[in-house]
Amino acid sequence: MGVQSREPEDGETVTITESDGYIVARDEASGVASQGETKSEALANLAEALELHSRPDPDDTELSEATALWFSE
Repeated sequence: MGVQSREPEDGETVTITESDGYIVARDEASGVASQGETKSEALANLAEALELHSRPDPDDTELSEATALWFSE
């Protein structure tokens, strides 16, 4: 299998390749990649990886001060 690129209307590019018997799907904009035994599985795994990649890092969010009466420093 060679390289196949898919360019949806929004300009994102996903590249599909085969490596060591697995199908690899890579989002070119973010660099996130995933693999599967089939093209469908690789794309589904990539979609999940992209969702996890786009979540905010909990360490980057500011915590508000605790307001519980039982909490004190």
